[in-house]
Amino acid sequence: MEYGALFEPTKLGSLSLKNRIVLPPLTRQRAGQPGNVPTALMAQYYAQRAGAGFMVTEGAQIEPRGQGYAWTPGIHSPAQIAGWRQVTRAVHAEGGVIFAQLWHVGRVSHTDLQPNGAAPIAPSAIQAQKVKAFVETGPGTGRLVEPSLPRALTLPEIGELVELYAQAARNAIAAGFDGVEIHAANGYLVNQFISAHANHRDDDYGGSLQNRLRFLREIVRAVSATIGADRLGVRFTPLFTSTDQDRVYIGLVEEDPHQTYIEAIKVLQDAGIAYLSIAEADWPNAPDLPETFRAAVRQAFSGRIIYAGLYTAERAARAVEAGLADLIAFGRPFIANPDLPQRIANGWPLNAIEQATLYGGAEKGFTDYPVYSEEHADTMEEV
Repeated sequence: MEYGALFEPTKLGSLSLKNRIVLPPLTRQRAGQPGNVPTALMAQYYAQRAGAGFMVTEGAQIEPRGQGYAWTPGIHSPAQIAGWRQVTRAVHAEGGVIFAQLWHVGRVSHTDLQPNGAAPIAPSAIQAQKVKAFVETGPGTGRLVEPSLPRALTLPEIGELVELYAQAARNAIAAGFDGVEIHAANGYLVNQFISAHANHRDDDYGGSLQNRLRFLREIVRAVSATIGADRLGVRFTPLFTSTDQDRVYIGLVEEDPHQTYIEAIKVLQDAGIAYLSIAEADWPNAPDLPETFRAAVRQAFSGRIIYAGLYTAERAARAVEAGLADLIAFGRPFIANPDLPQRIANGWPLNAIEQATLYGGAEKGFTDYPVYSEEHADTMEEV
């Protein structure tokens, strides 16, 4: 077997994982309409990829105001919970372990996506830049739009949002998930509170770094109290520099990203959660995370650490062997290769991804990627 470090069993909280390969959260925009309900086709998609040691669903909005893109699933209505139950049953039948990602986009939304056409919500009334929302223009059609100007949350509303995260975690467990991941990355709501660029509040949730971390701290505490810290993970995107200014929004680059995210990770360590997931920049010529930061992450956090980015199997195995990562997530390769762990283990080449079918649609580019066969090996890419 090639890249043996990726195939060593490990523990995640109380869960046993068969390998170190992760299917990370990947937005696919195929929820059933009306109601943004997970479908049988989505259940098939996740079950096809249950060879992963660990899986996290695409982001599921915790309430209607949390949606920034048409056709993404929620996890707040009875119909959505029932839809997700199809997914978890299918994955568990294949021996998989799966968490739900709890998502709220905050200001990265548009009035067309908001209940009654209201303004999106955010820590401060600052419009998101260099990012788009996506609205439906007709059955199966839509367009990218500039996010609308948000309104600042009141203190009581912040407390209500913390409870909405806890309720979403309850809903996830009711749907059969093994746990949940809080989406605190990519410039969305929790990231907006952490970022000095998006958070200009002058109360207990703004100003100092510790104040800006308060929303994260309260959500982690509430979800841990609801379902147990050993069923909880958190995802960050710490971006240090960017050679592509159109991408800065992804990590909301802080003046001192090392301090910001190590302090954020200490919040997770204090709560004793199961894992930390770090999504690295994944576009051409993107900046690498400094090795000093990776070492500081390992020193600050004793739970499992997942990295995601432009990882090859070789680079992933090196990260695990070096002790800096416990698991490695493969995004686009797992979309195009439902049998990715087997391909890595055997050194089989990979299917190429179809960019045109990443978002929206039905089976094409979703559940129709083939598993490996020698017949089609000549048209595939190296691992």
